[in-house]
Amino acid sequence: MKPKMLELLSPAKNLEYGITAIDFGADAVYIGAPKFSARINASNSLSDIERLCSYAHRFHSKVFVALNTIIFDNELEEVEKLIHKIHEAGADALIIQDMGILEMNLPPIELHASTQCHNFDLNKIKFLENVGFSRVILSREMSLDYIKQIRSSTNIELEAFVHGALCVGFSGQCYMSAFNGSRSGNRGECAQPCRLSYDLLDENKNVIIKNKQILSLRDLNLNAHIAELANAGVSSFKIEGRLKDLNYVKNITALYRKKLDEIIENNNSYKKASLGQFSFNFEPDASKSFNRGFTTYFFHERSEKISANTSKSIGKKLGKIIEVGENYFKIDTNEIISNGDGLCWFAENGELMGCNVNAVQQNKVFVDKKLSLKKGTSVYRNLDVDFIKKLAQAKKARKIPVNIHVSEFSEGIKLSVFTSDNEFVINKEFETEKILANDAEKAMKNIITQLSKSGNTDFVVEKCEVNFEKPLFFSMSELNEFRRTTLNSLEELIFASYERKKVDFVPNDFPYFEKNLNYMGNVANGLAAKFYKRHGIEKIEKTLEINNEIANKVLMTTKFCLRFENDSCLRQNNENAIKPCYISLNDKTFKLEFDCNKCVMKIIEDK
Repeated sequence: MKPKMLELLSPAKNLEYGITAIDFGADAVYIGAPKFSARINASNSLSDIERLCSYAHRFHSKVFVALNTIIFDNELEEVEKLIHKIHEAGADALIIQDMGILEMNLPPIELHASTQCHNFDLNKIKFLENVGFSRVILSREMSLDYIKQIRSSTNIELEAFVHGALCVGFSGQCYMSAFNGSRSGNRGECAQPCRLSYDLLDENKNVIIKNKQILSLRDLNLNAHIAELANAGVSSFKIEGRLKDLNYVKNITALYRKKLDEIIENNNSYKKASLGQFSFNFEPDASKSFNRGFTTYFFHERSEKISANTSKSIGKKLGKIIEVGENYFKIDTNEIISNGDGLCWFAENGELMGCNVNAVQQNKVFVDKKLSLKKGTSVYRNLDVDFIKKLAQAKKARKIPVNIHVSEFSEGIKLSVFTSDNEFVINKEFETEKILANDAEKAMKNIITQLSKSGNTDFVVEKCEVNFEKPLFFSMSELNEFRRTTLNSLEELIFASYERKKVDFVPNDFPYFEKNLNYMGNVANGLAAKFYKRHGIEKIEKTLEINNEIANKVLMTTKFCLRFENDSCLRQNNENAIKPCYISLNDKTFKLEFDCNKCVMKIIEDK
């Protein structure tokens, strides 16, 4: 059976970040279109997308362009033209949310169903497969068992988030940001209301919890579960973070590259989705990049409760305080602490506090402020200056391994260069004077040394063999020119051999699994309405971004449950627990509804 490709998919805020992600292990990157991307602050020009595609395809890596907002009627013509330009730039796929796009005259490009499509239901995923999508990006709330069920019932490619920030609400189904400040997540402008501080209220609107970030989830980390996901049928492993910094991209991409390579090396039913091998001069560590603490979310079942005290990065736990002075403390840790490190801890009231390290003398850590720390307090490092220096110094980690064979012919010498898997071979003959070497050993060593240098090319020479009838001498400049010319030809061959998958979209009338579509279908234009009517929808309600009728509307649906978080889940039979019924933010109050059969919580505007 043909091995299944496992793809590591990394975020690309821009051209530089995309190239870095590819250099540090990404088989594919996703990048925002010039407009209509779900991250409005991560948009990119067509010229930069074209340059990124050219670079990625040198390694047979792919570029997916996110054009995944809902679209208004007056934007449809612009979007259709933009899609053709994105295809002309070399993109491998479009990530979309708005079904109106499927009514357009499309180029032969793959369509990926954005997580904004709310890909949480098997019936929905079957529908997306049957109407022409090549891939579906699964909802973050999915369990491993449900992913297995989806795989056994469909053939569509499955992409899953494995690392990064979590939306507390179902993607594409959250209107909290639009309601609170007219910045819609479905338009790429989410203001992240889930990271704000709320009061939690009981049925009489008495305060249960005051001013805490009760909707702010930890960050997803499934590094330990990649093999399980692969076995379940996931083929693309996605890192969240188009707004994260470059060090995050290097570190987290390298972390998952190492994990995937380990899995592929030990299982011949898998193979890499791009060319090259990787050598890192640092040890990837997820705890040393931005994180709010980690969770596996619903991968197996409800997991760790949230950290409601902060939405900021707390970093790696170092240890506990064993002594406190006026401007120093001692900590029980095996970690090396350096000048300039950023440290943080939670005060008794739950507030996140922090300081910078000024000096370290033996086991005393001197900081830049007076401390109100107590013995036994856990301390975290959210800025590791030594690790940041290593990442800054880290250069391109991807190289394609090649072997070189040198032989002679009547008019000169011949270089044969082939990739270590023999997939690509280039032969170049160079007419040159053949001078017998005075010192055979030295001449041979010089040939191998010079031809083995790969410098800033895409290659690393693993082996160089020379087969001459008699030892020959060539100048260093000649050998360098032979090598450069041959490796350039090999690079051109590999690039030319890359073929984008062509998908000709053919509209059909495969029936939708429901007859009515409410505002959560996010229909914002006439083409989207036409699409759904063609697939059997009889009644369509426009999205809230259009009709603005929010009275009694569900603004967020989430698997996260404030009853469970506060030990008042009905399944726990805790009858005496205080049951949360409302949350409030400033002068706004929201009602909580709990659908225990589906195990979801809903947040509704409270009139």
